[in-house]
Amino acid sequence: MTADTSPRAEGQAGIAAFLTDPRHALMLALGFSAGLPFLLVFGTLSAWLRQAGVSRVEIGMLSWVGLAYSFKFLWSPMIDRVDLPVLARLLGRRRAWMLAAQLGVALGLLGIAFADPGVHLAATVAGALLVAFSSATQDVVIDAWRIDAAPTSRQGTMVAVYQLGYRLALICSGAGALYLADFIDWRMAYLVMAGLMAVGMATTFMIPRVDAPAARRREGKLFSIVDAVIEPILDLWRRKHLLVLPILALIVMYRVPDFVAGVMANPLYIDLGFSLSEIASVSKLYGVWIGILGAFAGGIAVMRLGLMPCVLFGGIVGAASNLMFAWLAVSGHDLRLLTLAISIDNFSGGFAGTALIAYMSSLTAQSVTATQYALLSSLYALPGKFIGGTSGSMVEAFGYPAFFTLTAAVGIPVAILSALVWWLDRQRTDG
Repeated sequence: MTADTSPRAEGQAGIAAFLTDPRHALMLALGFSAGLPFLLVFGTLSAWLRQAGVSRVEIGMLSWVGLAYSFKFLWSPMIDRVDLPVLARLLGRRRAWMLAAQLGVALGLLGIAFADPGVHLAATVAGALLVAFSSATQDVVIDAWRIDAAPTSRQGTMVAVYQLGYRLALICSGAGALYLADFIDWRMAYLVMAGLMAVGMATTFMIPRVDAPAARRREGKLFSIVDAVIEPILDLWRRKHLLVLPILALIVMYRVPDFVAGVMANPLYIDLGFSLSEIASVSKLYGVWIGILGAFAGGIAVMRLGLMPCVLFGGIVGAASNLMFAWLAVSGHDLRLLTLAISIDNFSGGFAGTALIAYMSSLTAQSVTATQYALLSSLYALPGKFIGGTSGSMVEAFGYPAFFTLTAAVGIPVAILSALVWWLDRQRTDG
């Protein structure tokens, strides 16, 4: 009997393989573990700080703990080459680093839980720093394990499942934490979040022990700044030449409006008199699903329309959506307007994020894919984190409406850079 090789049969076989591959369930749990800490040192924590009477200037400066995510490329080569004492012998290099990072996140969350930001702000900052550093390290290890654990043909589904787990974690650490804080207290909210890191720890013991071959690990050679930064940039220069300059400028500026405005979003809600439950329901629960919808819309648009048109459109709407928060700041406490602002902002942010990730992925070379992508993804977050630290001072100086209008204006140079890169790239291709 001849095997059925029709597209329908191949599609059914692909679905069956997806449903029966245990790596996908493990990747879902790892995505949850990676996504859980993110809001707990950004949006959720800023709401607690504002309720505790911490000034907007200090809240803005605290966002600088997120620089750990931007500089993770500096220590990522070490994770490939250095064994942790005892743990590496028991678990293997990848799993040892993963467990150590997860323990670091849990300990940092416990530290925040038992600190009172209104009295001991320094202790809260120390806990947030530990969470951010450990979380960034966990991201690097999970990406490395995913690449080693599955062939190229399965990477797309692995990433998709990871994103679903990550978004579910955002609901827990966003809406879930705010509900707990509203109905019980902030300490309990962070204690529960620390306990949820057990999901990632348990998964670390369940995933297959997969370490990179010795040839790839370069045994005996420690990581260097050349491996982390210079070589990926040189490779990009060799392939793109002078075009690399506007490309890097575009990546650096693309998500600045989102990162900077995001620091002051929760303080705005608190100052307008929205309850924690209202913020949780609209921003952290409903808004996450709208963000997922925007991300899928971006993916479909990239396939149908091409990459650069979506990069251009995403850059414009991602920045312009901040005007909704300026409108909200002028209008005051209005739940319907909050819902509309969150809808437009999260959909636009999801679309723009997908377009940018697809574009950065297209820039990588096979020989330095992991390190090059880590560097590019760090670059796009770095300026937003730096400028975000001054967001509180900007609000104090200009007020919320002017602040969000200024962040929206960043979309103008982003649009110009997107169009310039698109045109120059077409000139090189046609020539």
